[in-house]
Amino acid sequence: MDMKMIYARLTKIFRDLFDNDSIVLTPETTAKDVEGWDSLAHITLIVTIERTFKMKFKMKEVSSMKNVGQMAEIIATRTKL
Repeated sequence: MDMKMIYARLTKIFRDLFDNDSIVLTPETTAKDVEGWDSLAHITLIVTIERTFKMKFKMKEVSSMKNVGQMAEIIATRTKL
């Protein structure tokens, strides 16, 4: 799966979860950039992403993600397997 497809799917997830059709994700997007992205929403976001992409993040990965770009890179790596 290429990065364009990953970002398209992530954008849909973010827009649905945060009920905001104006969200535009970039590799630099962080929780500070998305209204409502708090710790509880983060858990829901991770679970939704795992289900959508049919993969599991490792706890170490979840805790070390600094932005959407790092999240997308992990998804790209995992979906190549």
